[in-house]
Amino acid sequence: MRHGMHCLMYSVMGAHPDVQNGEAGVRFAVWAPNAREVSVVCDANYWQHGRHPLHRADNGNWSGFIPGLRHGDTYKYSICTSTGSIEQKADPYGYFSEMRPKSASVVYDLGNFRWHDHAWIRRREMTNWYEQPISVYEVHLGSWRKPRDGRLFYNYRELAPMLVDYVRQMGYTHIQLLPITEHPFDGSWGYQTIGYFAPTSRFGTPHDFMYFMDYCHQHNVGVLLDWVPAHFPADAHGLAQFDGTCLFEHADPRKGAHPDWGTLVFNYGRDEVRNFLLSSARFWLDVYHADGLRVDAVASMLYLDYSRKAGEWIPNHFGGRENLEAVQFLKDMNTILHGEFPGILTVAEESTAWGGVSRPVYTGGLGFSMKWDMGWMNDTLKYIQRDPIHRKHHQNDLSFRMVYAFTENFVLPLSHDEVVHGKRSMISQMPGDHWQKFANLRLLYGYQYTTPGKKLLFMGGEFGQWHEWNHDQELDWALFGHQFHDGLRRFVRDLNDVYRSHGPLHELDMQAEGFSWIQCDDWHNSVYSYVRYSKNRDDFVVVVMNFTPVPRDAYRIGVPQTGFYTEILNSDAGVYGGSNVGNLGGIYSEPIPAHGHAQSLSLKMPPLGMLILKPVL
Repeated sequence: MRHGMHCLMYSVMGAHPDVQNGEAGVRFAVWAPNAREVSVVCDANYWQHGRHPLHRADNGNWSGFIPGLRHGDTYKYSICTSTGSIEQKADPYGYFSEMRPKSASVVYDLGNFRWHDHAWIRRREMTNWYEQPISVYEVHLGSWRKPRDGRLFYNYRELAPMLVDYVRQMGYTHIQLLPITEHPFDGSWGYQTIGYFAPTSRFGTPHDFMYFMDYCHQHNVGVLLDWVPAHFPADAHGLAQFDGTCLFEHADPRKGAHPDWGTLVFNYGRDEVRNFLLSSARFWLDVYHADGLRVDAVASMLYLDYSRKAGEWIPNHFGGRENLEAVQFLKDMNTILHGEFPGILTVAEESTAWGGVSRPVYTGGLGFSMKWDMGWMNDTLKYIQRDPIHRKHHQNDLSFRMVYAFTENFVLPLSHDEVVHGKRSMISQMPGDHWQKFANLRLLYGYQYTTPGKKLLFMGGEFGQWHEWNHDQELDWALFGHQFHDGLRRFVRDLNDVYRSHGPLHELDMQAEGFSWIQCDDWHNSVYSYVRYSKNRDDFVVVVMNFTPVPRDAYRIGVPQTGFYTEILNSDAGVYGGSNVGNLGGIYSEPIPAHGHAQSLSLKMPPLGMLILKPVL
């Protein structure tokens, strides 16, 4: 660990029930180096400044012990700034918070929870996730389901069996939660975090959240948490101007303010700030057994000129646009987390061509396990949204991806960001009539699941919710029982099953040896075909996709091997809402050369459909 790096600050800072000189109480510690005075205000002192003062150390930390306080008591730090003003702040290291709109921190003893996920953790430590299926169901807990009894939200303990049972039924391997770190504004979806060590009180207590995580693991479902070190809101009770000065953020708005989001940027070069964030990242893996972190808005951290015009940013000391302190922070974070928690994943949402995001730090990379392939998402959605009659002019939109597909360890995301802000739901983005919309969406998901990369789909997309995601409303579960929606859901379930049970579709996701085009240039028919290989080269599947509504008889593709090819999945099957065009379960190869292979198949291609075929050995 580099000099000055400490990632266990949560065990020292904040509020901790303790016993001193035989008396029970709470030990407090907070960093406020430029404050004149710091005291704890709470019910016991009628929220009056100065009644329970803390004492300053040379390092700018204030600490003290207050007898009589206990688990469950609410508190804030009352800070007298250098100008004499009194500010009340929530605890940056607080383990729990009041339910919004209240904003006090809550003393919380995290002990006394009995975990039952030891077998899961041991398996995780031994797993090479690059060669395993990863199919992620992205979830916003507040709007997945809502209770019918007048409450705004379910409790973590109630959500656990409902969500896990559904995820297991659908065949996903992981859940990814939109940020559950405490946040004041529901409309930020958690991305404007106040409590970097507190699971939001909207859904219950820290022990309730531990139950949720433990339940997931006991049922073999991994949990990734969305984590946001890129920015924080300027709410008065939060980190902004914490001791009357720019403590966590840069003073100069050219470095310390986000023009897009109206939020503030962490000062990654300051030891105390870096240790605060490193400790937060470690905290969720250590205390809550999270299986990984998806790090939001990494591009905004990497570039000093992110979303800024000339003159609105300050170059680094080499004159460049790279935020060198943020780069080092990300390297440190990944080095620490992977070193201490084998088998966890760190995933970057990074939208630029920055090299080596998912490459090891010792080779010059940032050290993330994986990176979202935002280019794949943009190109694919742009292509699929076109009227099929125009797709032949844009064949490269899909084939281009394979030029760079193995430069990083990619996740293929169809996330919450693609179904908000007027973009419409996934099914509503599809062209054509009602039948074609569903056929196009099945085809899109089939392409996502068969092209190299791990998979992520936001909730509601799996059954074709019509309306755009609204964080204040639950998903439209009333669509269950409708033919086409049920067919789409069955298709996603079967896709997950095929993806998980067939090595060629996941074992070499990150290696070029796992993929080979059969043909990608049949622009006239808008057809693509390719082979996916497992580590055993004789184990492979063939994927063929027809992006037009025209069925194609006797469509010939070359294949690597002689024999009978079973149709293991057909997106046009009637059970999915399709027209049942296919090959009667399978087809024999013929000794007719095509596409560089001595054997070929003469296929009946379904309209707006995809086939997965596997040779019977």
